[in-house]
Amino acid sequence: MTAPYLRFLLVFLSVLISSHAVLAGPADVVGVKVTKSGPGVYRFAVTLRHADAGWQHYADAWEILGPDGAVLGTRELAHPHEQEQPFTRSLSGVVIPTDVGKVRLRAHDKVHGFGGVEMMVDLPK
Repeated sequence: MTAPYLRFLLVFLSVLISSHAVLAGPADVVGVKVTKSGPGVYRFAVTLRHADAGWQHYADAWEILGPDGAVLGTRELAHPHEQEQPFTRSLSGVVIPTDVGKVRLRAHDKVHGFGGVEMMVDLPK
């Protein structure tokens, strides 16, 4: 194999691998189930969809935001879910002020950050 051909092959492979991570796109929130566990305390079961592409590009968190944009809760995700899509993870004990009736959920991934589909949900009374 000649050096220019080998160099081309290495560049081509690195672009191909990099583009696969970018093509995965941002993480989307595709479902939310909220249950009230006490006065002002909730449990969230959030379903995400993301084309996880290994440790370099996977959905790594989701957040609960109040009407003013304040982060009310964060669920970190410790590993890729390449073989489990979509997937649901829960967060319990989320304290939300009693005057808040609706929250927004958003997902985060290692390459794009936030930016996928978000969901607004009403809190149970």
